[in-house]
Amino acid sequence: MPADEEGLPQFPYHPDPVGTGSVVAAAVVCACCGRRRPFTYVGPVYAVEELARVLCPWCIADGRAAAMFDAQFTDASWRVSDGVPADVTELVLRRTPGFVGWQQEQWLHHCRDAAEFHGPVGANELAAFPDALERLRLKVAGSGWSADDKDWYLQALSKDGPVTAYLFRCRHCGSHLAYSDST
Repeated sequence: MPADEEGLPQFPYHPDPVGTGSVVAAAVVCACCGRRRPFTYVGPVYAVEELARVLCPWCIADGRAAAMFDAQFTDASWRVSDGVPADVTELVLRRTPGFVGWQQEQWLHHCRDAAEFHGPVGANELAAFPDALERLRLKVAGSGWSADDKDWYLQALSKDGPVTAYLFRCRHCGSHLAYSDST
């Protein structure tokens, strides 16, 4: 994978933004720093200007993009658990690459901290994370659906399909978390 002399910045809450598809290897002249970079951010940007595919991950990491464009990379309306420090929320909103979901994205929390985002997953990938699968089962249990519909839904989860789960991992206890949505 090509990288410039600096290497990609580290994001504590999104450890592999290239692997999740939020950052891609595509040359861009960043709208923030004006430098030609070998990677571009392709996730959501909530800002007053249209900035899709013109921001580099370095300007997201150091906060320049958020400051220059009053931008956030995750929607501010997601629920933040009680006890999560405001500076953690600020770091996720303004200095962490977001991700694209079918509906409104959610950033999950655990152990009084934001969790790491590990990408979209389907039923096959989710089978390796029984703790995350159990959390999804509990969520659909309250849906009012029949047992067959619940089973169908969990089996229909697809990394690239119209019913997708989003995998997170707690930075403290290692628990895997997930939520799902659909088109």
